[in-house]
Amino acid sequence: MSRIAVIHKEKCNPHGCGNYLCIRVCPINRKGEECIFIDEDKKAGIAENLCIGCMICVHKCPFDAIAIINLPEELDSPPIHQFGRNGFHLYNLPIPIFGKVVGILGVNGIGKSTAVKILAGVLKPNLGNYEKEEGAPYDDIITFFKGTEAQNFFEKMKKGEIVVSYKPQQVELIPKTTKGKVKDLLKKVDQKGEFNHVVKELELENILDNDIERISGGELQRVAIAATVLKKANVYFFDEPSSYLDIKQRIKVSMFIRNLANEHTAVMVVEHDLIILDYMTDLIHIMYGKEDVYGIVGGVKATRVGMNAFLEGYIKEENIRFRDHVIKFHEKPPIVQKGVEVLTSWEDISKTVGSFHLEAKEGKIFRGDTIGVLGENGIGKTSFVKILAGVEKADKGTIDTHVKVSYKPQYIEYDPEELVSVAVHHAVQKYEIPLIRPLNIKPLLLKKLGELSGGELQRVAICRCLSQDADLYLLDEPSAYLDVEQRLKISSVIAEFMELKGKSALVVDHDLLFLDYLSKKLTVFTGIPAKEGHCTGPFELEEGMSSFLRHLDISLRRDIESRRPRINKQGSVKDREQKSSGKLYYQ
Repeated sequence: MSRIAVIHKEKCNPHGCGNYLCIRVCPINRKGEECIFIDEDKKAGIAENLCIGCMICVHKCPFDAIAIINLPEELDSPPIHQFGRNGFHLYNLPIPIFGKVVGILGVNGIGKSTAVKILAGVLKPNLGNYEKEEGAPYDDIITFFKGTEAQNFFEKMKKGEIVVSYKPQQVELIPKTTKGKVKDLLKKVDQKGEFNHVVKELELENILDNDIERISGGELQRVAIAATVLKKANVYFFDEPSSYLDIKQRIKVSMFIRNLANEHTAVMVVEHDLIILDYMTDLIHIMYGKEDVYGIVGGVKATRVGMNAFLEGYIKEENIRFRDHVIKFHEKPPIVQKGVEVLTSWEDISKTVGSFHLEAKEGKIFRGDTIGVLGENGIGKTSFVKILAGVEKADKGTIDTHVKVSYKPQYIEYDPEELVSVAVHHAVQKYEIPLIRPLNIKPLLLKKLGELSGGELQRVAICRCLSQDADLYLLDEPSAYLDVEQRLKISSVIAEFMELKGKSALVVDHDLLFLDYLSKKLTVFTGIPAKEGHCTGPFELEEGMSSFLRHLDISLRRDIESRRPRINKQGSVKDREQKSSGKLYYQ
């Protein structure tokens, strides 16, 4: 049986465990052989060929720095890529298909971006020989994949028949390496002569004269997509193209990306928004394994079949169960308002910031409400939430300010030196089961906030917000930086916590599936971004969702098997039926 031994070097603390506890407890070391040793970086290292998989070191390590995985026999072969001794292993690769948009679906830390970088030629795979920094030669890679579609792909890449254009995941890093006006940068990379068309499709006309370092995250994302598409290529890769975008932009971008695929062009997409991934792709690969330890790319499937298999946690064809529970969606009966206790209310609120004007006529939040907030970027959602939180004041209007509020802002402010255990000490003391465990906070407790990834920091901020003593919890974009499983887990945590405590929540987000899973009611923002915003609601879920979908000119149905919401193809029979009946959303 093949075995992986991974040391999380950032967690390994030889002095903190009393001088290499793992070495002292390993039965192989105690026999005189060197299974666990002191590596060049003075952290622990493991010789995989000597490891017997007893797991003693795993259980004894006080810092959870060691992972030992026994792989199934069918993976008794070298990985496609390995990051250093005792580092992450990637097995198999997804393969682009001409004429199709192929998606990759999986949790964070499972190797999705690594797989895309290999296919895009950004990273040369080492075929398990981690000491070979330059990667394996093309001939070795082609031999490795003999008899598969990947062999054909890499042969074409070697011959120069495949030309790749790649949009990276972290678009926020672009301004650090690229300077100048948006217009100049896009014209510089325009190899297809489609500058005007792409700028119009991605609605970039108003920012062409702006410096790249002075545009928002959503604008930067669309500029990165434009730059990728303007390059003359026949294989396009998009790593998380919906990040920073509002729902309207996500749908527009997904249609734009979908239309790139033809008989001469292949498209591959990594995405965590399930509704958008479903809408954008023809086929998907599920990736599974263990976060930051190893990742396996499953076989390609039709999008609907693959997505339902992902929610099931089981790949039938490969007889692999990669999750111990099924993610279920339930049709929601109309909410019967329990009691009449109003937590807070507002009437005739208005606020002007520069040239932007926000209005909220009237609304009430009852105890026990879990309300989703929908609307485009720049339309006043965050300003409204800040007014409810008492962070900002309305210019006029009345609002009940007696309610006790806990607020998680969109942009999380933190002391990078503060320990996670200090930041969430209320949750540690009082909410081990409803918050600490499901949000997987325990492995982070001894880290400093400045050491956390975006997704880890988001989970800590949500945990801290929910652990405060309050009646109304305001969360602004809690799904940002989270993978699909984390999003659905957190939506359950928020909804169940409100039920448990008899509290209320108002949640702003752009992931429709996340809000569908979470919400009992919806508040809808309409207007013109950066000019005017109008807050309406809260509405019952079906009325609010239908109102919002009408502005987007789309309709949602539910999948027959999983009951997850899916966007109907524009002009399809189902789309026309639902629009003519006025029933744009099914609970």
